[in-house]
Amino acid sequence: MEIYKHTQMGWTVIISMGIVISVCLGILLSNWIGFLVAGILFIGIILFASLTVVVNDAFIRIRFGVGVIRKSFKLADIKSCSIVRNKWWYGWGIHWTPEGLLFNISGLDAVQLVMNNGKVYRIGTDEPQKLDAVIKSELIKRR
Repeated sequence: MEIYKHTQMGWTVIISMGIVISVCLGILLSNWIGFLVAGILFIGIILFASLTVVVNDAFIRIRFGVGVIRKSFKLADIKSCSIVRNKWWYGWGIHWTPEGLLFNISGLDAVQLVMNNGKVYRIGTDEPQKLDAVIKSELIKRR
């Protein structure tokens, strides 16, 4: 049973990739490289257009776009969570930061998960207070 579900659209990613696709197709219309670059960026839009976070009584599940790229966290494995603000240069997508692995589609706000094994993850969200409260509530129920 889902306790929380939220999808955040990555409008900056969609618009910027869309502009580059248009430029590639417009300038390089007769060149196969333009079509190749445009095709790769179009796949990028499909894969990274949104970030969906679902919390149920056992897991936090996140997925980008259509769901090919996803990650799950067992609530039982989470030591703590807190609201954090990412540096602007951490950017978007999935990558390592000095604080841990970041999953982000837009903006600077995130919820940081500290796992029992010491690993740290950040989930970007435009609803940090709500996501943090839901996770903390579920963690309290488990203790």
